[in-house]
Amino acid sequence: MKVSEALEKRMSVRGFLDKPVPRDILESLLTTAQRSPSGGNLQPWRVIALTGASKQAVIDLAAAKLAKNPAGEPTDRPVYPENLWEPHRSRRFAVGEALYGALGIPREDKIARLTWFANNFQFFNAPVALMFVIDERMGHGQWAHTGMFMQSIALLAEELGLGTCMQECWAILRPSLKEHLGLGETEMLYCGMALGYPDMDNPANQMRSERAPLEEFAEFRD
Repeated sequence: MKVSEALEKRMSVRGFLDKPVPRDILESLLTTAQRSPSGGNLQPWRVIALTGASKQAVIDLAAAKLAKNPAGEPTDRPVYPENLWEPHRSRRFAVGEALYGALGIPREDKIARLTWFANNFQFFNAPVALMFVIDERMGHGQWAHTGMFMQSIALLAEELGLGTCMQECWAILRPSLKEHLGLGETEMLYCGMALGYPDMDNPANQMRSERAPLEEFAEFRD
């Protein structure tokens, strides 16, 4: 598979088959992704791969914490900026409407939407959950490099017939996950990723998010 094909095929998979990912495939994927670029070759990322009981323990933790406070825990690094501006606000709204449209859940059915959103905190039943960790002392450049590592994993997954969903939602449970995962004093959870074999019959996987046209985000200067 060409890189261009993997980029075109990649999507946020929100429904997975009940099929385990062999340990050797997971290890090979992460080892290859380690070739991702990082300034000064810092390789600022760390990843914790959860399966089986370890994954279920995180799911149970999330259920307990969110039952008490659905908004999650305070964080000084929110997923989105406050008062999101255009065109970003409209893009976020549109992708949400497209997803719930594919699921057949109307806007007025808030309970059904919230119930379905809770699947995020079950990793959409993916067999593997990847939790990405970074040192709090790192700067914005190293956050970007960690993102490149995640992108490499997502593209390699496509080559292997796997699917992924990058999950920033876990940011609202950073304090509890820091303790649960036994992170170091200066370490923090960046985000999670669901990984497994995609169930393409799942209606959530029928939706592909749109991208802005070239002229909207790029300019060429001679």
